[in-house]
Amino acid sequence: MTRRALEQSRIRNELHIVEDGEEALDYLLRRGKYEDPTTSPKPDLMLLDLNMPKMDGKQLLEQMRADPRLRRIPVVALTTSKQENDIVRTYDLGANSYIVKPVNMDQFVSAIKILKDYWFQIVVLPPRGE
Repeated sequence: MTRRALEQSRIRNELHIVEDGEEALDYLLRRGKYEDPTTSPKPDLMLLDLNMPKMDGKQLLEQMRADPRLRRIPVVALTTSKQENDIVRTYDLGANSYIVKPVNMDQFVSAIKILKDYWFQIVVLPPRGE
C-alpha cells in the first residue's frame, strides 16, 4: 500500500525497502549485502513502520538515535497505531513525525503527497555526509 501510494504521489526519490528491523539496521550501518554505498546510500528520510518483525520500529529508532552516524536521519513513523503510549514513546525516542496510516487509499495517497511536499520541498535536510 505504501509503495503504491508513493508511486501515485509521483515521488521520484530513490526508494529502498527492507523486510524487517534487523535488515533496516544492516542497511543503515552498511553491513552484509548493504556494504556498498553506491547501492545502499544513506537515506534523506526514513519512513518507519513501528510493527516490523525481528526488531520493531521503536527498537530501531532507539538504536538510530544512539548512533552518531544515524541520529540525523529524519524519521517519519508511518503506522496504524493511534495509541497515545505509542505516539509519546515514538517521539521520546526521537521521531521527527508520527503519521497514522489512513485505511482509505485515496486518503493515504493524499497524506503521502503532503509528506513529500513537506519533507522534500519545504524542510531543509541535513547534508548526507558519510
